[in-house]
Parts: sequence; structure tokens; C-alpha cells
Amino acid sequence: MSLQAPEFFAELCLPFHDHAIVGNTYYAAPTPGAPLRMRIDFSRTIYADTYGGLRLAVVHPDRGEIDAVALSFLDHGTFHRRDEATNTRPNTKQYGTFDTYHRPGRPPWEGAVTTGLRDAIEQYTAVWFPGAWTASAPNCTAGRTAPTVPAVPVARSGARAR
Repeated sequence: MSLQAPEFFAELCLPFHDHAIVGNTYYAAPTPGAPLRMRIDFSRTIYADTYGGLRLAVVHPDRGEIDAVALSFLDHGTFHRRDEATNTRPNTKQYGTFDTYHRPGRPPWEGAVTTGLRDAIEQYTAVWFPGAWTASAPNCTAGRTAPTVPAVPVARSGARAR
């Protein structure tokens, strides 16, 4: 099943204009004209078809991978709200992860709050691509997935305001 990677990376609101998503991998050239590239993959867990975070790598076209870091969903609170709402227990397969099985019409990473991941990606790119984050115009303002909270019903009082 599809991880719906383009939609997930759109939720991250990464500001790099020069990027492409191939399969489930995000590739970007954060600094125009520089040889270094950034690659972001979903990192697998020990369970089949289950993903526990993102793996960011800095890649040079001639030297290959130069550096990499794993950003776990658990460490960055990506599924904290979802897991609390569904009473998912720590140290279970579903806690802080997502798998390829999901409700029809919904992404497998439904309930993800990507703010912590985005902040970590920004910090990492600041080291390898100084100024690239601020030099690129943001491609969205606030499209991060958050749980929908029902509106509080307005209670009408019996008294009239004059």
C-alpha cells in the first residue's frame, strides 16, 4: 500500500523549491548550485510495513552519503496526541509509529503532528545548508495535520441582551 509520501512531505511544509519526490523518498537541493543534496526517507521499524520516523541524509554526487540522522516520530511527538486519544500503550507496535494499513480515503499517518519533525529538519539543514531555509520562500503557511477538535456549542441563555 502507498505511504502517500507526497502528501506527508507537503504536511512538513519544507521550503525548498528545487525538490522531487520519487516513490517514498524526498530529494532536495537546498542550496542552488551547490553539489550537496538532501534525501529524506521513512525509517522502518523491526515490524513489517511499519515506520518509526524519518532518516535524513546529506548526499554528494561523487562521494555518496556524507552524513545521516534518524528522527523518530516518538522523540518528536508526531503521534503523541493520536496515541493518547486512542489509548495506545507504550512499547507496542503501534505506539509512535504508523503502518501501511489504514482506513480507506485516509493517509496511513493520520493524526500526525509534524511541527517537531519540521523543526528538527530545519535545525539539521542549518548545519549542512546554512541560510538555505531562510533563502527559500515557504511553500505553505500552516498545513500541519492536527486532530480536529469539535467546536464548543454555543448555549443560548434565556435572558436577552439589550
